[in-house]
Amino acid sequence: MSVAQTGRWKALATGVSAVLLGLTLPTVAATPAAATGTGTGISTSATAAYDDTYYAGAIGKTGTALKSSLHTIISDQTKISYSAVWEALKVTDQDPNNSANVVLLYSGISRSKTLNGGNTGNWNREHVWAQSHGDFGTSAGPGTDLHHLRPEDVQVNSIRGNKDFDLGGSSFTNSGGSLTDSNSFQPRAAVRGDVARMILYMAVRYEGGDSWPDLEPNDAVTNGSVPYHGRLSVLKQWNEQDPPSASETRRNELIYSNYQHNRNPFIDHPEWVEAIW
Repeated sequence: MSVAQTGRWKALATGVSAVLLGLTLPTVAATPAAATGTGTGISTSATAAYDDTYYAGAIGKTGTALKSSLHTIISDQTKISYSAVWEALKVTDQDPNNSANVVLLYSGISRSKTLNGGNTGNWNREHVWAQSHGDFGTSAGPGTDLHHLRPEDVQVNSIRGNKDFDLGGSSFTNSGGSLTDSNSFQPRAAVRGDVARMILYMAVRYEGGDSWPDLEPNDAVTNGSVPYHGRLSVLKQWNEQDPPSASETRRNELIYSNYQHNRNPFIDHPEWVEAIW
């Protein structure tokens, strides 16, 4: 990515956060915007310089050196149980217009927080990096990592299944603009970048240590049970076309402050996707 493109990323991310979150941000280059949220219990600091603190070991690196540094940084993480994910999602994915609801990832539907479960009309815990891609289950670790767990309608979750992400497909009930075909799933436009950054976070966080599989992106849509997720070329497009939103930034801050105490670096620095892949 060129210097000009990198500058546009940072300017856009700062502008979106400032307008939608009502923050007054400093004009310090490469400082991710802090996030805020009503009733979340987090404190907002618009001057939080994560590059000088949290990301200090990664600044200035590219390629495998950057990926390795980020892995070391974000692996310092508090793990939560799968049952605790229910309550966490009610906070991280709260509807900004209705505090009694969560917003479903692929559907975009606002649904009551109390309707969590496994029945039709409920929402459940969607693993954006499909559990079967590495067979890590729901034990504390990749199976409970909030950076890729999102609320979704039970039936929509089933339709997505363990499909890789790609372009195209047909609509379905409660799709919200998402599409699917026989071997892939395309999220609605508003969250395609979110999905890309979640998948690539997982690929950096889980590198074969901690007794978990080495998760990696590839350019296939037939990954099944191997620890890969695709399609990388499309995910990179989505990361560029759909920059981090205010809600995505807020969510990253909540996970860091309230739950896991680690960050998704590609929300803070979306240009690092191109720097690594």
